[in-house]
Amino acid sequence: MKNINLPHWLHDIIYIVVGILFSAFALKSFLIPNKFFDGGVTGISLLISELYDLKIAYVIVIANIPFIIMGAFQVNRAFAFKTIAAVIVLGLCLLFLPYPQITSDKLLVSIFGGVFMGIGVGLAIRGGCALDGIEVLALYTGKRISFTISEIILGINIIIFLVAAVKLGLPTALYSILTYYTASRTINFVIEGLEEYTGVTIISGESELIKQQLVMTLGRGITVYKGERGFLKDSFDISQPVDIIFTVVTRLEVRRMRNLIHDIDPKAFVFTSIIKEAAGGVLKRRVRHS
Repeated sequence: MKNINLPHWLHDIIYIVVGILFSAFALKSFLIPNKFFDGGVTGISLLISELYDLKIAYVIVIANIPFIIMGAFQVNRAFAFKTIAAVIVLGLCLLFLPYPQITSDKLLVSIFGGVFMGIGVGLAIRGGCALDGIEVLALYTGKRISFTISEIILGINIIIFLVAAVKLGLPTALYSILTYYTASRTINFVIEGLEEYTGVTIISGESELIKQQLVMTLGRGITVYKGERGFLKDSFDISQPVDIIFTVVTRLEVRRMRNLIHDIDPKAFVFTSIIKEAAGGVLKRRVRHS
């Protein structure tokens, strides 16, 4: 117990509980009454429940158990414990909480069912667990075959939607694909949020001024690499030393930073890259511990 950070633990529990409530709301108020599906283990559970007339609460718990066991070995036991507890609570919510059906409009169901499902799954991930074990399967399988995790997940979801198209009709499968896409984009937004980080590399002859402005005006930390610039086609043997500046900003700051660099050196070479997770330095973001 002395190794547990109580504020972080409570923070995680709140994320997980709210995530479960959102996921149950998406399932009972949107997807289940309208026979729509999602991707991953949730989609498999919904499909099995619909085809064999089984209670989704039981199916979704049983379907996740093998992936939770994999998670204990592929991630860690704390992750597996949180996940099994979260999935069981989700099953109880599906059994006992009286969520009303919100709408029968197929477009609204596919979009907002996906949005609420994405919010729920994303919040659970931020809490250190998974309400859908498909990524654990992909992580496990990816170590044994040459496909990437994304390719494995895509392949599994294609099979789910093909079965749905054959058994329940193409329109249902197409709307379910829209639900899955909406949910996946929402998950990314919930996990990364508006503070998604962007790595910026700057090569300029005015590097000293740019370094000063990045630190003093934007308040960003910088790293400087020593490099050479030049090597043009007509003068390949001519080069000069240059400071290559690297910094990390939020996506809300990218435009301001570009304008600042352009004012100093319109010819500066600037390129950006998405950073999925960053912590430490001057970044005020808590490191995730599952």
